[in-house]
Amino acid sequence: MFTPSSLGIALLMMITSAVCWGSWANTYKGVKNYRFELFYWDYAVGIFLISLVLAFTMGSTGNDAHSFLNNVRAADTSNIVNAMIGGALFNLANLLLVAAIDMAGLAVAFPISIGIALVVGTVLSYALQPRGNALLLALGVACAFVAVLLDGKAYGSLAAAGRSVSKKSLITCVVSGVLMGLWAPFMTHAMTRGNTLGPYSAAVFLTLGALLSCFIWNIYFMKHPLVGEPVSFSGFFRGPLSGHLLGLLGGCIWGVGTVFNLVAASFTGVAISYAIGQSAPMVAALWGVLAWKEFANSGPRAKAYLGLMFVFYGLAIFLVARANG
Repeated sequence: MFTPSSLGIALLMMITSAVCWGSWANTYKGVKNYRFELFYWDYAVGIFLISLVLAFTMGSTGNDAHSFLNNVRAADTSNIVNAMIGGALFNLANLLLVAAIDMAGLAVAFPISIGIALVVGTVLSYALQPRGNALLLALGVACAFVAVLLDGKAYGSLAAAGRSVSKKSLITCVVSGVLMGLWAPFMTHAMTRGNTLGPYSAAVFLTLGALLSCFIWNIYFMKHPLVGEPVSFSGFFRGPLSGHLLGLLGGCIWGVGTVFNLVAASFTGVAISYAIGQSAPMVAALWGVLAWKEFANSGPRAKAYLGLMFVFYGLAIFLVARANG
């Protein structure tokens, strides 16, 4: 299977992961008059399909013990179960994230939710696999937490500019972030204990767990939506072709980022790879501010908070990257 041969390649893969994780939600923003609960079925299929494609290509180069199918045969069943549980947790967190994007926009939902996930996930992953400089990693996590607070202040400042601010969206972001931080430790366990899963196998079972859990989480939100009226499966089949294609594309973009992140983790350790991948909020916030104009006419205070958020996220990425040195 393909794995990075140097820190430079691993860092490039982690940066690509961050760009993918921070960009996939543009596919949902580009959908018009199509509920996220319906869009999400295509997205879930997309993340699983791209994981399979990469597993049978990049993950199957060389018929050795580490290639995809051989690794699956040799892995402990408990590690497969852990990866699928991680996928189910991710899926619930991601559904809440998409709901928060629907309510508050990319520039708010992503930094708050994923910033909290960075704090929770990095700390728990490091506890399971202590690699890297603990002090620098802790400082990086602290900077990420400050960035979350600043982004929350920026969102709150929109009220002073006469813009609507939803406390429900902030609560949704926080819950999403805590849950989002919990899937990384399950993946760390699956990739570091006993007969482990390789990165490509781990991605396949992570996304399979996410897809299967849609029949619990997504059906629940279809019946009890956070925004709007309940929807049925008939709406999915009547949905626009563009909505289905964008959903699949969004899943593929996220899936590529996830596989690259896990592959890079085989070189740097899960805590480092996860933390750098979680710089995705900077990417998402840039999309929200520059492409979708979510803070247009928001006033100087909101923009100041938003600028400081970028600074602290930048510091967080720098410190976490240095922690591997």
